[in-house]
Amino acid sequence: MRFRRHRSRAVLAVTAAAVLGAAGCDAGGSSTSPHSKSGTAAKAKPSPTPLWDRSPSSVAAVGDSITRGFDACTVLSDCPEVSWATGSSASVDSLAVRLLGKTGAARRSWNYAETGARMADLPAQIGQAVTRKPQLVTVMVGANDACAASTSAMTSVADFRTGFETSLKTLRRSLPKTQVYVSSVPNLKRLWSQGRTNPLGKQIWKLGICPSMLADADALDSAATERRDTVQDRVEAYNKVLKEVCATDDRCRFDGGAVYDYRFGTDQLSHWDWFHPSTDGQARLAEIAYRHVTARTPVT
Repeated sequence: MRFRRHRSRAVLAVTAAAVLGAAGCDAGGSSTSPHSKSGTAAKAKPSPTPLWDRSPSSVAAVGDSITRGFDACTVLSDCPEVSWATGSSASVDSLAVRLLGKTGAARRSWNYAETGARMADLPAQIGQAVTRKPQLVTVMVGANDACAASTSAMTSVADFRTGFETSLKTLRRSLPKTQVYVSSVPNLKRLWSQGRTNPLGKQIWKLGICPSMLADADALDSAATERRDTVQDRVEAYNKVLKEVCATDDRCRFDGGAVYDYRFGTDQLSHWDWFHPSTDGQARLAEIAYRHVTARTPVT
């Protein structure tokens, strides 16, 4: 029995050695397989191509009156030549001009924004933009959704989300690789605090400009404060939606709240209505957009 045990151990040892040899392991446990890193130098994998192109060759803009340059040049009129997104004015140096040059912007940028547009209008604008097959689409919308006759008439957060999701789906069905830059909704409460310092501005606001925020501009009672805070909360909720929905798309960049956070003053407001951006305000929006579109990594 003792002999057989020694013989069995010997057989097991030989068998184990054969198995280890076939597996390509030496006595120290290191692999000698021709496919191992130590046997043959592993080929370096090429770096993946970044999804975000920092120099797109065409731009289409969608959104509301801000992107149309409303009241920036003359009263109650669009002025697309000073649009932050696609304008040709040297005073603004729009995103399109910065990316494509003046000649390139004239040929390969398009503005489908509409004065008065809300999120519900965005899918149709996107539908127009895709016909041009742009490499970049800019989005700025939401101010009109909050600027309603009353706080109860503001676009619900759920409907705002649905509208943005539908817009991205509309884009992706036709242009799966087109990039999207999304601006945050501006700070409407700051607009009130800045514009109310101008007597003329307050008189113009009485004509019905953004009544949910700007009505009774001098009122500081609890009801007026609560109304303005409700509007501001809704704007912040819209921005959260823009950030969250954009984050689900690899080729979408939200500005990280840069437009909302920008500390604009009266020089950046139209002196026709003290609400829309002036030419100087449009230039500041162009700077913000260019910084985010050309950044190596997105701002979160």
